[in-house]
Amino acid sequence: MTETTGAFPDFPMARGCPFQPPAQYAELRAEQPVSQVTLPSGSTAWVLSSYELVREFLADPRGSADRTLPAYPSMLPRQPVSSAEAKGLLTWMDPPEHTTHRRMLVNEFTTKRVAAMAPHIQQITDSCLDEMLRTGGPVDLVQSLSLAVPSRVICELLGVPYDDRELFDQRTNVILNHQSSVEERMTAWRALRGYLRDLVAGKVAQPQDDLLSRLVKKYQEAEIFDLETLTGLTNSLLVAGHETTANMISLGTVFLLEHPDVLADFKARPETAPQVAEELLRYFSIADYSTSRVTTADIEIGGVVIPEGSGVIALNSAANHDETVFEKPTEFNAHRDARRQMAFGYGIHQCLGQSLARLELEIVYTTLFRRIPDLRLTVPAEQLRFKHNAAFYGIYEVPVTW
Repeated sequence: MTETTGAFPDFPMARGCPFQPPAQYAELRAEQPVSQVTLPSGSTAWVLSSYELVREFLADPRGSADRTLPAYPSMLPRQPVSSAEAKGLLTWMDPPEHTTHRRMLVNEFTTKRVAAMAPHIQQITDSCLDEMLRTGGPVDLVQSLSLAVPSRVICELLGVPYDDRELFDQRTNVILNHQSSVEERMTAWRALRGYLRDLVAGKVAQPQDDLLSRLVKKYQEAEIFDLETLTGLTNSLLVAGHETTANMISLGTVFLLEHPDVLADFKARPETAPQVAEELLRYFSIADYSTSRVTTADIEIGGVVIPEGSGVIALNSAANHDETVFEKPTEFNAHRDARRQMAFGYGIHQCLGQSLARLELEIVYTTLFRRIPDLRLTVPAEQLRFKHNAAFYGIYEVPVTW
């Protein structure tokens, strides 16, 4: 057993190529897969960079997801979030609280239930593309398709008015942007939570045929209904349900446009959409450090003892580029079996809506290149503004034409 000492590299680490994880990840994985880094705050945290160790740690109940703990490895200055403001945020919970609330939600996202949504997602996608074709290029793909499809899907599923999308899109962007000040993020946080609290209260007063109304009924029948808890759950579902998928639509589209051989193969065999989407998820791993934890006890992993009360970042992007699991991981290969990838996390906090995200990606990629086969960027890819300073990796604007 060893302990790491000395000066630690800064984290987050920059991507040298927008289509690849930071080069330092491979170096860490080869030389010191359990190591320490210095966060923007000046504090230190541990990082795990091998597939095996990331899985092992995320399955360990001694890793807490509670972001209010002082040692949680935040990339941003700490927000003065009160316990009430953090209530109901599923990704911040530990068992048994997390177990209780996840069980209330899991039946809403079964594979069978999500598959039944395919015709409607197809209709939404076609509607967005109809508008793009009617308007004509150039257009920003992010606003016209990448955000539009998952935002409308999650709004209709939850029962959130789609006309209010600008309100929660703008606030979400401020909250997730690392360049926002603490005051800006807290203002956006409280405004979004206030909006969602009013929305949930409306479902209590006048239930409708939507997921939020069903949740209100479930919690009332279980005699555990609490307005703040349902507000936090709604927040978690709304943000996760559109922001991450939107980023993947943009990134995947740009990648395919920049790799015409891969795109030609996909156009010729659109039935490979599930494999293409899965490999893109592995390849980009956009929620790289959302799998962060705090140790609640000493944990020995990879021959290293991580002390109790330490922040740990289980790098899913590094895990998804581990050469011992994925042959030639820096190469995109739609024919590989990428189902073991961990872009959705691992363990009890594995993404609840991953089946929905996969379905949306498959439908959007297939339909976009079928209906607009000559789609192209209007600027070189290197001029695009990638989200290097955001909680989820992506692209701010994708100008395209045809």
